[in-house]
Amino acid sequence: MIPTTRLHHHVAVGIMVDKQQQILITQRPRSKSRSGYWEFPGGKIENGETPEQALIRELQEEIGVRPLEFHPMMQYHYDYPEHSALLEVFIINRFEGEPQSLEDQEILWIGLNEFPNFNFLEANQKMIEVLLQKLNY
Repeated sequence: MIPTTRLHHHVAVGIMVDKQQQILITQRPRSKSRSGYWEFPGGKIENGETPEQALIRELQEEIGVRPLEFHPMMQYHYDYPEHSALLEVFIINRFEGEPQSLEDQEILWIGLNEFPNFNFLEANQKMIEVLLQKLNY
């Protein structure tokens, strides 16, 4: 048997909540793995970056907003078949800019009761459960 090296990703994720308690979600574009699934914006933490720095950079690159007020919601490990991920999840209460599609992805603001209508990435399911508890839904 040939030993395989399993990829491990360290990821910063931002859950943006607006004044009406709507949540921003994005759909993975065709160019990425698991295209068509919905997720919260964010991405890989680069060497030398803190999770907070990565969150700010990724949201500027992906959707053109700069998080101004955010705090950690949770941290957890998730195993996909081909890789594992350590997810650093933040709730963003205030941001600068208007979310826009900079990576050819669909962007939507949804209400808390709309989550069942969307096919989210597996790793996002736990985030949604915790989010709904925190927002008392």
